[in-house]
Amino acid sequence: MIQPESPSTPALGLGIDAGGTQTRWALAAPGGAILAEGKVAGLSALQMGTPHGRETVRATFAELAANALPHGVPARVQAGLTGFGGDSEQLQRWLAELLHMQAADIHFCSDMEIAYRASFAPGEGYLVYAGTGSIGAFIDRDGTFHRAGGRGVVLDDGGGGFWIAKEALRHIWRLEDERPGAWRASKMAQAVFDYVGGDDWAYSRQFIYGQERGAVGKLALAVAATADQDPAASAILRNAGRELARLARALISRFGPRPVAVSGRAAELHPSIVAAMRDLLPAGLDFSQTSGGAHYAAARMAVELPATPAA
Repeated sequence: MIQPESPSTPALGLGIDAGGTQTRWALAAPGGAILAEGKVAGLSALQMGTPHGRETVRATFAELAANALPHGVPARVQAGLTGFGGDSEQLQRWLAELLHMQAADIHFCSDMEIAYRASFAPGEGYLVYAGTGSIGAFIDRDGTFHRAGGRGVVLDDGGGGFWIAKEALRHIWRLEDERPGAWRASKMAQAVFDYVGGDDWAYSRQFIYGQERGAVGKLALAVAATADQDPAASAILRNAGRELARLARALISRFGPRPVAVSGRAAELHPSIVAAMRDLLPAGLDFSQTSGGAHYAAARMAVELPATPAA
């Protein structure tokens, strides 16, 4: 049963930041104080295209609701979802049922919209986000969202975790084509093969073609762990930084100089990524690395949403 708000019941806001590797949530009180937070498995709007994917999304929502509800029933929800294209009806129904609230009080948007607002006010700067994928984002003063990149791991998403994993596997297997057994002399290849389960091609094939993109992107951890010992791993991470710089430079060329922030777990893998990015940005430009907190921003956005009158 949906409980209407009363003057004695604080209108809590639930923020959700759903990405390929994990989904973070936060519950905020009026005024913006964070009351609770947590994380569950990653999810993507792209999963809604298959029956198995839809079951996975609903199961993840159910786990999130079970973790959040002991801290209070939210009045409004703001959720940022990777791959979101505007169709939220089914997602709203599921969350409304699980959270015991009205579907009309649950709002979805791209995960990049809430990530941007965690770093900048509209019109203030450019965010480059590197998680499983990558994107450059700018929300202008009119609230219009502009992008550079962010078109998916199959097409591009250079500098993200999936891209790093793909570049590592491509390097390793091209070298194996030329010199079978060369992987034994490579710290990166040893770490990668240990991660995927073995040095036979069948293990790599199953890993990169048989899993969700977020699971593949986690292989970037193994690449980063060997970057100080293996020149190939180091070069891949520097190239990741160059790819991220390209996104920022594209936005600068279109909308003019503004501060740039880089965020996301892939950008945090190794200092060389951010260093390479910084080297390719215009001299004197305000550049920073932020720790994210998009789920906090989403929770505070939820608190400020207007309430829908109870039916």
